[in-house]
Amino acid sequence: MTTFAIAHGGGDVGWSWHLVAQALQAKGHTVVAPDLPIEDESKDLTDWASTIVDALPSTSDAVAVGHSFGGFVAPLVASRVNARALVLVTAMVPSPGETPGDWWASTGYTDSGLEDQFFHDVPADLAAEAQKRERGMSENSMTKPWPLDAMPDVPTHFVLCTEDRFFTPDFMRKVVADRLGVEPVELAAGHCASLSKPNELADLLLGLTAGQAADPAGSDVHTGILGLGNDGN
Repeated sequence: MTTFAIAHGGGDVGWSWHLVAQALQAKGHTVVAPDLPIEDESKDLTDWASTIVDALPSTSDAVAVGHSFGGFVAPLVASRVNARALVLVTAMVPSPGETPGDWWASTGYTDSGLEDQFFHDVPADLAAEAQKRERGMSENSMTKPWPLDAMPDVPTHFVLCTEDRFFTPDFMRKVVADRLGVEPVELAAGHCASLSKPNELADLLLGLTAGQAADPAGSDVHTGILGLGNDGN
């Protein structure tokens, strides 16, 4: 069975993935989604990745998953454990030497201007709990360059959330095309898909990492061409 090593987003906690974890664990898989030391000014992205690697019961048959800001962290995990696959979920895709703080201008990001960019499709009780658990971000994490020379040479997939008001679909399609050169797989969900569509996202993660995309909820998932990794671009 697979171990899913999850890097949560900025200002977030591992709890945000608990429903996805439950769905994956019910099918016999292991999930590791620790709270990353995002508020600690003495820690950088490499330390964040170490938090996940150190929490793994085994590095065998691991899949690295990164959400939002976790896109800067999950590739580091994938590289260190020789992951079977890397899955980025509506995530920032870094370039070598780029700092997270520079990513926004480098990619041409602009605010959508839409209201409630994170929780508009999340059940009210989960949204309230998520907001209570929000944390700050260290300045150090925004200024240190991403340390890899390239994305890790593993099969890489991108889940694009078509109802995302923070990383809007048109913006993310361009980023994915420019930086990964793959066709994303689309999920009808907002930015916090792990809370709004946990079962669909869990099935999609399983389908992608098994070599084919799942279609767990009819029109909620659109299967594109799966990412092939750097050697297949």
